[in-house]
Amino acid sequence: MPVALITGGGKGLGACIARHLVSEGYKVVIADIDGAQAQETADEIGDQAIAITLDVSSESAVEEALDVVEQRCGLPWLLVNNAAIMKAEKLLEISMGSFDSIVSVNLRGTFLVSQRFARRLRAADKSGRIVNIGSLAGQNGGTATGAHYAASKGAVHTLTKVFARDLAPHGITVNAIAPGPLDLPSVAETIGAENAKRAFASLPTGEPGRPETVARMVAEMARPDAGAMTGSIIDINSGLYMR
Repeated sequence: MPVALITGGGKGLGACIARHLVSEGYKVVIADIDGAQAQETADEIGDQAIAITLDVSSESAVEEALDVVEQRCGLPWLLVNNAAIMKAEKLLEISMGSFDSIVSVNLRGTFLVSQRFARRLRAADKSGRIVNIGSLAGQNGGTATGAHYAASKGAVHTLTKVFARDLAPHGITVNAIAPGPLDLPSVAETIGAENAKRAFASLPTGEPGRPETVARMVAEMARPDAGAMTGSIIDINSGLYMR
């Protein structure tokens, strides 16, 4: 049974990805800075899920978490970098504390977990899959999402390509998904329920993306026979951004 490690898996999109991967035959490790929430989601999913507490911005925490995962489940086949912070703040009002907090999770965390996971795959001479959750904001600069969030996600897209190029000879693929507005409670919590309603209505398709669509794409990118797909950034954005 393949093992998937999902950061930020305690709720929202991460939890949706975890549930879908279990339906695809995975054992999932739900890693979240909110350990209680991670455990609640793991309990809800059942025997094929375990929970760990993880601060993705901490080197020691990442190494300890990977040690625990290997001891309990073996080396994962799939890493999903979903942990992220989003704040709706105007450009000229962003403090350095706020900027650093978002970059430390969204960018540093993605780099750190990916690097340490890839090192372990290489040491074991194993192939694997990494899927990063980027964002439409990282492509078009965002709107109410804030400069710090948009910049961090744009950097995640670039990291995806760099990791993909360097790890391709070792059978490790690295891809990203760039969602636009999704039908998730966190969106309304961040920008306000009425703002979310207006934003959804103005989309070219007239409706937000479904987290289940993102989850299915993660599973497709992780297939053992998907080795030719690497360095890709897949858009799921209701038609807001077209290449």
